[in-house]
Amino acid sequence: MPPRDPTTPRRTGAGAARPKGAYHVEALAKGLRILGLFSEQRPAMKLTDIVAETGLPMPTAFRMAATLAAEGFLEQLPDGAYRPAPKVLTLGFSALRSLDLVQLAEGPLRRLVEATGQTANLGVLSGDHVLYLVRLRNNDLVTANIQVGSRLPAVRTSMGKLLLAQLDGAELDRVLTGASFAGTAGPNALASPDELRPALAEIRERGWAVQDEELAYGLRSVAGPVRDASGAVAAAVNVAVPATEVSTARLLEEIRPLVLRTCAEITLLLGGR
Repeated sequence: MPPRDPTTPRRTGAGAARPKGAYHVEALAKGLRILGLFSEQRPAMKLTDIVAETGLPMPTAFRMAATLAAEGFLEQLPDGAYRPAPKVLTLGFSALRSLDLVQLAEGPLRRLVEATGQTANLGVLSGDHVLYLVRLRNNDLVTANIQVGSRLPAVRTSMGKLLLAQLDGAELDRVLTGASFAGTAGPNALASPDELRPALAEIRERGWAVQDEELAYGLRSVAGPVRDASGAVAAAVNVAVPATEVSTARLLEEIRPLVLRTCAEITLLLGGR
């Protein structure tokens, strides 16, 4: 008899295939849920916070965190809190760097940085956050500590708002909550979905987005869409500038066309039009 293909579901009883859920490893899932809690706004968490967010019993959360620390994915700080260790960051960056989108975008983004002398970013939507896949930084931009892998509130970033503007009403209702507007923000930040919706409609109509000191004081940016072969918006590109050096008028008149040209170039590389 030939050996059984390990990818074929094993049958039990009257020949019924084992349900897909039978291959779900709950302990692994719990550990991954813990790793998924950390973000730019929450770089470290105490065990009590992990319990509150996951609903895990304290002993289980302790065992999970201790195991992740022992394997090098978390590290424990002197105050007892946990934060991601270099091993998990390395895995994340390796995955990001392997994306075709990232590889194809780097050349156009570098030319954008050279043309503007400013910081350029590439990001995608991740829930109600924007995930930074590429960041080519001008060292003069000191108003925001953002790195590859950072997740920032979409409602306060030009890339995030552009990407949110592509969602239909039902999807937007699912993604945005009051919590999407919580946390520290710049002086011009919007405070609720009702305030944001008219801005998103305008962004969807004109095809680009701007944030003017909404994320942080002294920072403004303009973003455009990157489309895939189907024509759907797959990512966004922005250029971020110090508000003290670049006026909104200059940002829109001089830098916005360069951003949109870069988006069109990446779109072509992805097989879009």
